[in-house]
Amino acid sequence: MAISLLSAITTLTRFSASSSSASINFKYIFSRRTVFTASPKRQKQRGCKIMASTSPVPETYSATQDKITAPYGSWKSPLTADVVSGASKRLGGTAVDGHGRLIWLESRPTEAGRGVLVKEPAKAGDEPSDITPKEYAVRTTAQEYGGGAFRIFGDTVIFSNYKDQRLYKHSIDSKDSSPLPITPDYGEPLVSYADGIFDPRFNRYVTVREDRRQDALNSTTEIVAIALNGQNIQEPKVLVSGSDFYAFPRMDPRGERMAWIEWHHPNMPWDKAELWVGYISENGDVYKRVCVAGFDPTIVESPTEPKWSSKGELFFVTDRKNGFWNLHKWIESNNEVLAIYSLDAEFSRPLWVFGINSYEIIQSHGEKNLIACSYRQNGRSYLGILDDFGHSLSLLDIPFTDIDNITLGNDCLFVEGASGVEPSSVAKVTLDDHKLKAVDFKVVWSSSPDTLKYKSYFSLPELIEFPTEVPGQKAYAYYYPPSNPIYQASPEEKPPLLVKSHGGPTSEARGILNLSIQYWTSRGWAFVDVNYGGSTGLSSVPSTSIFV
Repeated sequence: MAISLLSAITTLTRFSASSSSASINFKYIFSRRTVFTASPKRQKQRGCKIMASTSPVPETYSATQDKITAPYGSWKSPLTADVVSGASKRLGGTAVDGHGRLIWLESRPTEAGRGVLVKEPAKAGDEPSDITPKEYAVRTTAQEYGGGAFRIFGDTVIFSNYKDQRLYKHSIDSKDSSPLPITPDYGEPLVSYADGIFDPRFNRYVTVREDRRQDALNSTTEIVAIALNGQNIQEPKVLVSGSDFYAFPRMDPRGERMAWIEWHHPNMPWDKAELWVGYISENGDVYKRVCVAGFDPTIVESPTEPKWSSKGELFFVTDRKNGFWNLHKWIESNNEVLAIYSLDAEFSRPLWVFGINSYEIIQSHGEKNLIACSYRQNGRSYLGILDDFGHSLSLLDIPFTDIDNITLGNDCLFVEGASGVEPSSVAKVTLDDHKLKAVDFKVVWSSSPDTLKYKSYFSLPELIEFPTEVPGQKAYAYYYPPSNPIYQASPEEKPPLLVKSHGGPTSEARGILNLSIQYWTSRGWAFVDVNYGGSTGLSSVPSTSIFV
């Protein structure tokens, strides 16, 4: 295996930065046992000598100046370890308030990672303003990975506070009011909440609760309802229980039905899950349940992301036919599931965190629904408008090559995404009158806006594929050639190569701007980010099938 890896490295490094557009076809096998990764910190810890100088260099460089010829790995770069480690805020979700303003959750490295809700300014040119008071931090520890830590309804936000894990109710527009707790204080942060939704019919908040009071190692997970109309804090009312895990409690427009996802040990939600619908009684209880997907023992599927249209139709994503997560619709009258569009692509992603939102129903007229959706195919994300009646998909032309979540605004979409030259961002995508074309694209939030000044140093990823040890199966990788506007190497020299294998079979290398990679390529190193077999978003091969 080591010989094969060295052969692959030899093949790759024939391609210098000047020939980065060349087509590369791997004919060698990568072994995870021989793949190595490196970082500036680890190089120092291991006593390795870093060849690149960290002395000051220009952030921009004139294209008319002659390049300096120097060995690969010795090039100077302004992308220092400090720039890489301190560059980015993290996005924790987006929402829209009752006035159509964008609200987002960002964690700030300058505040020890504190999660802060921020609202966009009312007037163009003004600065965004914080919603979360300084003594609070928005974050949930539910199912360890969290997500879904807040929900907006009109001018009210419900959020999970990191320190005590209680839920708080807060006014978005009031600068003087303090957040009010709506869940009991159990003395310790042993109860967490996530992925909640407002229920206007009963003036309550329906959410997933993870309770570790009885057993910290084997918590109890339930769907509960929290009253919002009283001054006295009450114990949440249990609506659904009995399964090991829950996610996506979603109320229909009338508050008469609730959909949710559940799964049981030893399954993970991307292996096998169930979609249920519960009917709500006059006193707010679930009095009848119907399993929509996942009940048939002959069909192994993992439904996810249920969502109701304004007409009360239930949509969701599942992988029951072609092995890919595609959009489906529930026909309630005979408990039938219909695929509304079939494509060898993923219209959702593995449920590691709460709050995933890969599609939005933007218009419902008669028998037709227009659905804004993102999907991932062959290592790239796409944004489109799906007509469920005509079974057609219209792609929207936007610069993002990687998309996470979508939030519906007033005549627009707020899209979380990135690309090879754009860091993690939120863009406002304005649609035409027919809701089928993007007429404007504007970045309204960026995780690290200052990094764009280094754009001339960025190495653009190229998606490559290579055969694996399994006949007929391929694996993929992103190849980043050395790139620096000031330096070049001699034509006969080959660059050193770093090979990285991502963690977790349900993850993937995504080919977006990553300064940890650009740190090396700007110094004359080549870099390969490998998507081994079973990586998400590249094939229908199960994520349990890890091979290279």
